[in-house]
Amino acid sequence: MRHGWKGLLVGLMGLVALSAQGAAYGYDAHWYHEVDKRSTWQSDLDTRLNEVEARFAGDIGVYVQNLASGEAYAWQADRPWYLASLIKVPVAAEVLGAGVPTRERLTLKQSDFVDGAGPTNWHDPGTPVSVGYLLEHMITVSDNTATDMLIDRVGLDNVNQRAREMVAANGGDPNALGPISKLVDVRKGVYGALHPDARSLSGMDFIALRQSSVGERPRALAARLNVPPEALNQPDYHHAFDAYQASGENVGTLRAFGDLLATLHRGALPGLDGAPRDELLALMAHTSSGDARLKKGLGETIRFAHKTGTQDRRSCDAGLAERDALPTTAWAVVVCTQGPDAVSEHEQALAEVGMALRRSGALGAPW
Repeated sequence: MRHGWKGLLVGLMGLVALSAQGAAYGYDAHWYHEVDKRSTWQSDLDTRLNEVEARFAGDIGVYVQNLASGEAYAWQADRPWYLASLIKVPVAAEVLGAGVPTRERLTLKQSDFVDGAGPTNWHDPGTPVSVGYLLEHMITVSDNTATDMLIDRVGLDNVNQRAREMVAANGGDPNALGPISKLVDVRKGVYGALHPDARSLSGMDFIALRQSSVGERPRALAARLNVPPEALNQPDYHHAFDAYQASGENVGTLRAFGDLLATLHRGALPGLDGAPRDELLALMAHTSSGDARLKKGLGETIRFAHKTGTQDRRSCDAGLAERDALPTTAWAVVVCTQGPDAVSEHEQALAEVGMALRRSGALGAPW
């Protein structure tokens, strides 16, 4: 029970502030009065997560909220975690909540290209691309270029405001979610921790740098900037990413992201009820990048509309789980890991967390 009791204590202390946080944004924060009570399954889950973490060469964070009863569970969920591509959920929420037509076409510019997965980079500059296409690939395959194009369309300030409102609407603390940035700015932040001149590089520069292995990227950056390797401010890419995470961009607690998901489930904000909510959840249900993560452990009887995130030695998986046997109940589930280099080790740990959730009874009667 190394972390579970800490999450409980923080959660109980946080209850004092929940009403004030919600009131500041004009929302009723009293709907989940049972949050953080301790049911039998919570102690069982503590034991199982201790075992999972003992096998994993790093840290694991877990947050689960029953969206029918309000009961919540936290395992290192109130420390700051790098959320990676989980931030694409509030980007999509702002696009759909603002009523941007999915048939609207945006012109792909040379300056839009960002390294990473997704098919948007396969198109030539000047290609008109629909908002619906960009939304689909941003969520289902985590397309970074699509993400930045959509952020430019709705405005980064509006994305951040939407995210904060979604946290507050469920009674959470919006200050527990750091500022969301464009994906190209993540690259500028990481490489900028190595050398400040990297902040002037373009998306195409970062695509070129990605061709080098993680271990060789600092030297490749030095060559691109025409500076000696000893001029770099961090010993390697891993330390550079640690320094970037310390800036607070795209960082938040798992509890805050769980509140954001709960608001999405409830359709509790103007523009996010009805069709926009359903469209976003449908996209999340077709996420194809997480079959080896939580879904693997949760099994086939759970419907999981989710988003994954992966960065240097960091992985996340978060979404809304529904169980065939309990059609009136849903759970917000947020899990992140940090530590090993190999993504496969993170995926194995996430799958084991999924198994621990269902066998402990966190998602209803264990099975």
